[in-house]
Parts: sequence; structure tokens; C-alpha cells
Amino acid sequence: MASLPLDGDQSRKNVRTGSLAFLGAVAMLGLGYASVPLYDLFCRVTGFGGTTQVASEADANAAAAVGTMREISIRFDASTARDVPWDFRPARSTDTVRIGQRDIATYVAKNNSAVPITGTATFNVEPAQAGIYFNKIQCFCFTEQTLEPGQEVNMPVLYFVDPAILDDEVIGDIEQITLSYTFHRAKEPVSSALDRTQ
Repeated sequence: MASLPLDGDQSRKNVRTGSLAFLGAVAMLGLGYASVPLYDLFCRVTGFGGTTQVASEADANAAAAVGTMREISIRFDASTARDVPWDFRPARSTDTVRIGQRDIATYVAKNNSAVPITGTATFNVEPAQAGIYFNKIQCFCFTEQTLEPGQEVNMPVLYFVDPAILDDEVIGDIEQITLSYTFHRAKEPVSSALDRTQ
């Protein structure tokens, strides 16, 4: 039995349906590529998952001007991924700081391998709700770090805790925040790998 030819209306409906399906697929692909930077932006704005904030000197000065006398303990934590043969530790495991006042913490890293290694640090704070109030002005985690064989370096973090934390009904009376870093091996540029094989 022969199929009946499509009339003009049915043909236009099929073209419209096909076009919408194609546009939907393109939109989903675009969202897939945009999801990582959008999620990163969401975490930075909200402090979700313990993501800390990046602050300027002006932000730090504004926080210091609030003038609170309340102090809080900051605990520092450090670890490395299995493929990063570094010793990595905080110079001090805890510090007591005044909320709103900038302070500096130092981490120490040493490359125990016989080759240069480039690492990048991931970070978070606990409890996670404190992430929106923990501000870093300067941090080694903003850039990749390359350590030569046997090299040991001090890595500073300049930070402050936003006085707005005192008005938070959930964690306003918190006594300690933990700042954690984990170093992962950075993706090696192809040119560096080629240089070593020549």
C-alpha cells in the first residue's frame, strides 16, 4: 500500500518539530560547556560547599573598619594527591584571629622527587556555611606552583573573616573555621614533556 503524500501543513509541522529538536540539542550542548564556569561562579558567590571568597584590599579595609573585638580560631589543613610527591603542611596548625582583621597563614611545600612538578591547589573551608565569610586577598591557590627537585618554598595566604558572620543565625557563634588545601598535579604542557624526551 502506497503512503499518502504529506500536505503542506504536515510538512511545515515536521520541519518545525525537527528545528525545535535541533535547537534543544544545541542548547543542551551549550549548557554542558557552561555548567562548570557557572557552577564555579555560583559557589564563589554563595560560598556553597565551603568555597571561599576572593577579596580586594578595599574589601579588607572595609571589614577592618567594622572594629569587632570577637576572635575566632582558624585551623589549617594540608594534603596532596597520590601523584604529588611533596611534603605539604601548614607552618602553624591553628591561629586565633580577630574577625574582620586581615591575617597571614603560611604553608610549606617541598618537592621530594627528582623532577620538577607543577601543582595546583584546591581548597575549601569547614563548616561549609562559613565559605561565604572567609575571604582571601592573596593566595598561592590562585596560580599553579612549580617546585624544582628538592625545592622547599613558603606559600602565604592573606585572609580575613567577614564580620557579617556575626549576624548569621546559623553559624554566628562559631568558634573555629578549618581552611583546607589539597595539591593536585597540574596537567603538563605538551612542550615540557617533549623537551624531556629530546
